[in-house]
Amino acid sequence: MAEFKTDIEIARAADKKPIQEIGAKLGIPTEHLLPYGHDKAKVSAEFIASVKDRPDGKLILVTAINPTPAGEGKTTTTVGLGDGLNRIGKKAAICIREASLGPNFGMKGGAAGGGYAQIVPMEEMNLHFTGDFHAITSAHNLLSAMIDNHIYWGNELGIDERRVTWRRVMDMNDRALRDIVVSLGGVSNGFPRQTGFDITVASEVMAILCLSKDLKDLQKRLGDIVVAYRRDKTPVYCRDIKADGAMTVLLKDAMQPNLVQTLENNPAFVHGGPFANIAHGCNSVVATTTALKLADYVVTEAGFGADLGAEKFFDIKCRKAGLKPAAAVIVATVRAMKMNGGVKKDDLGKEDVDAVKKGCANLGRHIANTKGFGVPVVVAINHFVSDTDAEIAAVKEFVAQQGAEAILCKHWAQGSAGIEELAHKIVALAESDVANFSPLYPDEMGLFQKIETVAKRIYHADEVIADKSVREQLKAWEAAGYGHLPVCMAKTQYSFSTDPNLRGAPTGHSVPVREVRLSAGAGFVVAICGEIMTMPGLPRKPSAEVIRLNDEGNVEGLF
Repeated sequence: MAEFKTDIEIARAADKKPIQEIGAKLGIPTEHLLPYGHDKAKVSAEFIASVKDRPDGKLILVTAINPTPAGEGKTTTTVGLGDGLNRIGKKAAICIREASLGPNFGMKGGAAGGGYAQIVPMEEMNLHFTGDFHAITSAHNLLSAMIDNHIYWGNELGIDERRVTWRRVMDMNDRALRDIVVSLGGVSNGFPRQTGFDITVASEVMAILCLSKDLKDLQKRLGDIVVAYRRDKTPVYCRDIKADGAMTVLLKDAMQPNLVQTLENNPAFVHGGPFANIAHGCNSVVATTTALKLADYVVTEAGFGADLGAEKFFDIKCRKAGLKPAAAVIVATVRAMKMNGGVKKDDLGKEDVDAVKKGCANLGRHIANTKGFGVPVVVAINHFVSDTDAEIAAVKEFVAQQGAEAILCKHWAQGSAGIEELAHKIVALAESDVANFSPLYPDEMGLFQKIETVAKRIYHADEVIADKSVREQLKAWEAAGYGHLPVCMAKTQYSFSTDPNLRGAPTGHSVPVREVRLSAGAGFVVAICGEIMTMPGLPRKPSAEVIRLNDEGNVEGLF
């Protein structure tokens, strides 16, 4: 039976159309599609520039409750809703992030949807795709090499070797590289110093690519990166190292959005991929703004739960790109409600209405938080076969009490046919123009106050704890002219708090800010909270152990 097919089997059986046909649906001429094989292409910068004065379509954000091991299906719902809107006669496009190799080979798996709501080609998207992440890794590490080279050849800029803030990156989970010493081995190898690696999706270059409007803006932002400080604590910029031009050259093709298709042959842009627990967790501004010029509806997602992804989507991406979302979908599952209500993963198949009701507190807070940005909310209950009518009714009743509507969606099993009701609801919300979007805090608010505002308003924390050195660093950045920047909170995705085991809707907790990092090129200040890692590690049994090529030469184990 069809429902027992794996995601990868469903994707492999897809009836894909040539990418030129998908481009034609959005009015992209063939000569402006730069094909990578038959089923994926980049959209040319010339075409993107030519449509910039067109009116925008309606922007729909798909976000979720805090993730649980039970699974929520945010990307699956994003893809399903895009297909659903096309099914009811709307011209819709989808915008999601590219997948990182680290989680693919670790424990998270791929990021192309699931069941009959997927984007294809699934294997390529979850592996090398069009090489964007490799380009970002190369550009980042070119700058790293040029910094050390500058110091080696006399250090004309007077860089304090103890204050080089630019680390290296790779697109893999490798805990052994978090803290390292470089330049060992004698005079010819340079001056030894301590540094480390982050994962590519945490790179400021990734954030810059995803927030830049065009190549000119990209080069300016790259030049603005603060890479080190002198002994008098004045900053040294990427442009001082003269790396910004070569980095832009490496990123020239990566800057162009990738066009692919859903299983139902609807257009999807897959471009950029900053982590949401470390970075700002949204696909590129250039992909989203281009899609808005070409489609009447654009469905996009923000990473992890709404406390991270949606907050950063609103406060960083929408603020910087001038976007105004028309509606938001919060994805929840009965299974996840039960886990938030205290049920163990092995017992999720049994009906437990009381646990569903108890676990709904997490959903309720996300609804209230999202409404607080002036964006109307609808809840999508991503259906699992084990869900009972009584459990579904409990979620619907709870959501109604919060002044919103919950709609049961069966897109995983049925594709667009299973999500028509949500598509109609989104159209009604978007067309009624009830959205009155505004970010959580004004630009002129102090940096520490911005961190406190997110912690108290979104996480419902009592206080933010930060050492004197952290507070003084924030004040120094304000004095240097960076006080207007938004903050990017790096914290666990599993809880509103910084304790990943604290489910539900906790109150009375504190948010410890361990470290702050200035991303002057991207245009935000990162606050690292709790035990969050900017270089993840692999689990005891990584997914890589079961990924292989079968006798037919097809990839197995990727999902």
